[in-house]
Amino acid sequence: MYKIIIFAGTVEGRKVAEYLNRNRIHARVCVATAYGESLLPEGEYLETSHQRLSQDEMEEIMGAMEDGLVIDATHPYAQVVTENIQAACHNTKTEYIRVVRQEIFCGETEDFPVVYVKDTREAVDYLEHTKGNILVTTGSKELAAYTNLSNYKDRVYARVLSILSVMESCTRLGVEGKHLICMQGPFSQEMNEAMLRQVQASWMVTKESGTSGGFLEKYLAAKKTGCGLVVIGRPRDEEGISLEECEKLLEERFHLVQELSEKKSEEEKGEKRVISLVGIGMGTLDTLTLEGKQALETGELLIGAGRMLERIKKPGQKTYIAYRPEEICQYIKEHPEYKRIAIALSGDVGFYSGAKKLLRVLEKEMPKAQRRVYAGISSMIYFCGRLETCWEDVLPVSLHGRERNLVGLLSQHPRIFAIVGNSTGVAWVCRKLTSYGMGEVKVFVGERLSYEDEKISRGRAKDFQETETDPLSVILLEREEETEYVVTPGIPDGEFLRDKVPMTKEEIRSISLAKLRLKKNSLIYDVGAGTGSVSVEMALQAVDGKVYGIEKKEEAVALLHKNKEKFRVDNLEIISGSAPEAMADLPVPTHAFIGGSSGNLKKILKLLLEKNSHIRVVINCITLETVAEAMDCIKTLPVEDVDIAQVNVAKGKKAGPYHLMMGQNPVYVISFQGREEDV
Repeated sequence: MYKIIIFAGTVEGRKVAEYLNRNRIHARVCVATAYGESLLPEGEYLETSHQRLSQDEMEEIMGAMEDGLVIDATHPYAQVVTENIQAACHNTKTEYIRVVRQEIFCGETEDFPVVYVKDTREAVDYLEHTKGNILVTTGSKELAAYTNLSNYKDRVYARVLSILSVMESCTRLGVEGKHLICMQGPFSQEMNEAMLRQVQASWMVTKESGTSGGFLEKYLAAKKTGCGLVVIGRPRDEEGISLEECEKLLEERFHLVQELSEKKSEEEKGEKRVISLVGIGMGTLDTLTLEGKQALETGELLIGAGRMLERIKKPGQKTYIAYRPEEICQYIKEHPEYKRIAIALSGDVGFYSGAKKLLRVLEKEMPKAQRRVYAGISSMIYFCGRLETCWEDVLPVSLHGRERNLVGLLSQHPRIFAIVGNSTGVAWVCRKLTSYGMGEVKVFVGERLSYEDEKISRGRAKDFQETETDPLSVILLEREEETEYVVTPGIPDGEFLRDKVPMTKEEIRSISLAKLRLKKNSLIYDVGAGTGSVSVEMALQAVDGKVYGIEKKEEAVALLHKNKEKFRVDNLEIISGSAPEAMADLPVPTHAFIGGSSGNLKKILKLLLEKNSHIRVVINCITLETVAEAMDCIKTLPVEDVDIAQVNVAKGKKAGPYHLMMGQNPVYVISFQGREEDV
């Protein structure tokens, strides 16, 4: 016969049930749904039920116990259920314990808005006066309230359980298709971040459900993405004990002290664990620091790549070959017997290392475990030491599985160190530099650094165009030109190769670029690129981004290629064709400049807004017909932050002993931001 009744439905309830089964105490576990019952642990000492109980039924099962105990671990919002449980306990004189979640208070923040409301109705009232998409994470039961929002079918995205009846009820409300996300938690911070970005959410609605309810992961995800948070506060303040206090009470009541001391939980062991992340340097043990060496030698369990473990393993040490952070963390959790664990990582843990993600996973999955990070010697520091040169002015990059604009970066930084990652990488870099007239750049190549067959080569980029190296190679590039990099836009018009192709003039170009508000990693369309004067300037500013110059005229396309080579903008890709057709298969842009539309302005803008509803756009208009077309687009398309400037430029021209001001055609510079379309 069971001694305890647990009313579950929360993580705390499941953990109490697991605790009792582990300690061989019979208990009856009651939940409200079959789905809730499916989440409960299976155990010899547990009797589970998903029947919804009235107060009378509760009293009946409580009356069958002698000197029994009721643990109420229902959800904090299930007020009626808690009231029935309390009344039944009072009438049957059964001992009652309320287990409550630990509250999280995040407070106000300047990074993003956090709004606390009393209930769902108040949340809907507040959201009615906001803009942007809404991710509702409070389940399906109160979803009907959100149908009172204007444009709710377009604004609301609901994350609900993947149960057929739930999906059907949401569909009846009109929340369906991509607006209905059916998934089972728990959800990590990274998953929440990805979902907020996927639906382009401006707001997330959540309940303050405590640490085990996933509130912290949602809060941190909203903070990371800048999404506003609407928090539905608890219906009332609750009194009760924590999960830890509940387990302590059960320990004392059922005299479990001796058993628990012999059978500590994995989490308790985690408090005494030390997990060391050790950078082992280039590969040989000679580049391992003394403290890193000590952490490896004293480790009971070593984790890492097979080739590393073979070199560092000592007799009696257990090893586990693993690379992925999730796999490593899972293995550690499943083997609580190891208290001193060392994870070997190549090079330096802070230099393009897997330690970055591994630390995040460990911190989340094993927050109580002590972590130690031991820096190794990076390939850049080692290589510069072998070359007898300093490294404080060197820009480090990695080409291992990454694409970087080395040509553009080398124009801004005199020295670049790169991890190559394969045997043909050095030749590829040097061919690229040579094709842009940078064949005289100094090149230092390091192969198999720190090993007995280490090899260091010196020369110019033009000398290494066909070189094949060891896959474990690095490269240092040095530009000898002393020219200072100009950070402001406005390359003189005379610098561009032009012929008879129209070109956006220097002053108009500078104003237009300022209105675009580019970032280093922006992805930009230049529609009607012409000579490429704007494309070139954008590519120079967005050195870590990409520019697509779209042009239909053959002579202009030829000039684009010439100016691309002259100004060394390798991150400019030239697309020959007419817009909007030529734009259809290009990646999603963050910005667009339209210098020529051939009467297709509305079609072009519609496609841009379909690709990215928040795109930043700047249009140059010379003819009044184009101005009229642009104004019609502004009135009929979903845009905001509209700015219209008419720019008149006159340039001085020398006439004998005098200077005359020669006026250029006035240009309308129109800029705006896309917004979510209202229905």
